[in-house]
Amino acid sequence: MKLLMHTCCAPCSVYCIDSLRKEEIEPTVYWYNPNIHPYMEYKARRDTLKEYTKSINVEAIFEEDYGLDNFCKNVIGDLSNRCMNYCYPIRLEQTAKFAKENGYDTFTTTLLVSPYQNHEGICEVAERIAKVYDLNFLYRDFRVGFREGQAKARELGLYMQKYCGCIFSEESRYLSHNQEMPKLPDGFEFLPVKHSINIKKERDNKEQYLELLLEADPSKEMISKYLDDGELFVLTYQDELVCVAVVTKTDNDTVELKNIATKENYREKGYAKKMIKYLVDNYKIRYKKMIVGTTENNIPFYVKQGFDKYEKTIKNFFIDNYNKEIKDDNLICTDLIYYSKELKK
Repeated sequence: MKLLMHTCCAPCSVYCIDSLRKEEIEPTVYWYNPNIHPYMEYKARRDTLKEYTKSINVEAIFEEDYGLDNFCKNVIGDLSNRCMNYCYPIRLEQTAKFAKENGYDTFTTTLLVSPYQNHEGICEVAERIAKVYDLNFLYRDFRVGFREGQAKARELGLYMQKYCGCIFSEESRYLSHNQEMPKLPDGFEFLPVKHSINIKKERDNKEQYLELLLEADPSKEMISKYLDDGELFVLTYQDELVCVAVVTKTDNDTVELKNIATKENYREKGYAKKMIKYLVDNYKIRYKKMIVGTTENNIPFYVKQGFDKYEKTIKNFFIDNYNKEIKDDNLICTDLIYYSKELKK
């Protein structure tokens, strides 16, 4: 089986991909969603999916078509039936067309995970299109894993959208404040999801985390200087150590993120973002600002986390404070560059 999976967003893909991989089915993700508006929403969902598929080594194909004009032209005459008449067919037919032209024999969609979608309608459209293109439609009732997938997506720090996709569904969420979860078919139920991520402050035996801290700062002497006075936080996933961070007080208004390190096999999965969010929530009650000193390579990461104000540069910091040459990928580190994040925003 060569499977192409139409994918509407990263959070909806989480359980679908996980469950298919348990069946030893490796999907290729296919992004084609001209119904998602406005553009910044379209971009946020697309870019999050790009980052997520890359982090879990899933092949992904992105078909760009921000189709606001065509969407409005095609649905304005019958808004109440826009999903069945336009949104489902245009996306699934393009998926089937691409699959047929590129050697896939089977297609499916992450739309099947949402209890808010017209599940039977999606299947009806998909089966009809499968016959036209002489393909197999892989049906799975992914809805049983909806909460599990959403919980994992939140743990990974993925962007979580607030509405289905189109401008009319965005309007609906403001008009309806008491929307209930649709009922699943007989025999299905939502099981409670146990949160696997835990973050706690470690007060004793900080030295046991030295090995991981050294991956971000290769000097035991430097770490010792801030570890004694700093507060150390530990993130675990299913009781396994994943990420550590050390924060020190600079003055009555400011704290500094001195070290944050993630175990290699957990990198690029959103755990460092989760840790930073926790630290911000923890310190914003008592402090106004958090600063971080970083190398040139890591500036984009911290800016994305809200450290968007340049503070200062300490010239030749790594040359003056370390006995050997420090490298960050192919960059030979020389200067320490400080950025800050306002905690009260």
